[in-house]
Amino acid sequence: MVVMDCLRGAVRNCLALSAMLLLAGCGVRYASVPDREGRDLMLLGHDPVAYFTVGKPVRGDPALAAEHDGVWYYFARSEHRELFQREPAKYAPQYGAFCSSGAAYGVKLGSDPTEFAIRGGRLFIFGDVLGREYWEVDPDWHIRHADQIWPEAGASGHRWQSIKRILFTVPWYKNAREAHAEWRAKNPDSKVNYDPGGWLRNLFLKYPGWRAREGFGQPALGIPGVDACPPACPGAVSEGYRTPR
Repeated sequence: MVVMDCLRGAVRNCLALSAMLLLAGCGVRYASVPDREGRDLMLLGHDPVAYFTVGKPVRGDPALAAEHDGVWYYFARSEHRELFQREPAKYAPQYGAFCSSGAAYGVKLGSDPTEFAIRGGRLFIFGDVLGREYWEVDPDWHIRHADQIWPEAGASGHRWQSIKRILFTVPWYKNAREAHAEWRAKNPDSKVNYDPGGWLRNLFLKYPGWRAREGFGQPALGIPGVDACPPACPGAVSEGYRTPR
């Protein structure tokens, strides 16, 4: 039995190493998608400043674009673009706009601009309603650990980084059952019925933000200038997931 366990461990490590070598550099550093100009667009074209000024996810205008750290943002108003250009670090989303709940584990998956929170003057984006709900159980815990591991995670493509931290979990890792139990203890009367789409699609077959853009289990957001208006109309407020009644 001990020998078999050792063999299984050796095979697992070999497969893990092969997978990581195969995926090295694969994926995007930030949760971006190509816009009509081929630029790496953040937040599916939503205005990062609007989260602070109006407290809502507002679609930006491709004619009002600005670049920061190699990626692009759209803005609903020229004043918002000016604010961003003066202080981009103040308005840019944390952890490359990947899910802030997963970021605490060094995983870079999911990005839904309708699921967000502002805490300590920082904009946090989540992969879906589940990520936001779990994060809100203990925001400080998530922020502390995500800040700790982001120097590593931020340097790698999302597939490479996520595979690595799924196979080799961080010391403070909580599995889905533990995270859900903590959420249930704090929200005994709440209910969330959401399909995250499966690991295969999220990690290999799709791009960050696909569920929000395409409307998988929630209203389709589209991308201004790429997808049809409506829904992808510059200046429009986006509606995200709503709990079924």
